[in-house]
Amino acid sequence: MPLIYQHNINDTTKAGIWHIEEPAEYFLSKVPIKRDVSHPHKRLQHLAGRCLLPSLFADFPLEEILIADTRKPFLENEKYHFSISHCGDYAAAIASSTNRVGVDIELITSKIERVKHKFLSAGELSFVLHHKPISEMFTMLTIMWGMKEAIFKWYGDGEIDFIQHMQIQPFTFNTRGGTADVYFLKNDSKLLQLHYRHFDAIVLSWVVS
Repeated sequence: MPLIYQHNINDTTKAGIWHIEEPAEYFLSKVPIKRDVSHPHKRLQHLAGRCLLPSLFADFPLEEILIADTRKPFLENEKYHFSISHCGDYAAAIASSTNRVGVDIELITSKIERVKHKFLSAGELSFVLHHKPISEMFTMLTIMWGMKEAIFKWYGDGEIDFIQHMQIQPFTFNTRGGTADVYFLKNDSKLLQLHYRHFDAIVLSWVVS
């Protein structure tokens, strides 16, 4: 079944993961597409992410999705706030009728170790490297990258420095999932609670605020 995970976060907010196994024709019969995506796999990811939204809320108006100058998709009437992410053969989405949201899904690979200094502060790096067994390092780095990506999408206006504007506080790592507090310091200071779920080779992160 393509919908491999669905989570009712609260009465007005839901998230889900779609494992992409279908051809483009399957999604094109269900999803209106307003922009040309030429790369076949990116096109599949694009379509699957949108197909997820009415799986979360049956009355989600796909035909009303617009794209902001920052490339963030939105509904002009804000009937739902939503966010979409994809990686590999997976797409994730979150939608809420009451709160701003952000979501990110990532494959866990060793490549994350090479770019860790580009999105983590010295304090965040110390937390990962000195407090976790090396076997968990790639997962921890991916979780922390996913948290910051989810906040970036939640904010939606771009121009965010991943090190200066987002500060992840030390948290207890759980192999299945958990939460972490993150200070968002763009404009005014705001404390956000980030959530993550770990599924073997992928990590899902989200924020609702």
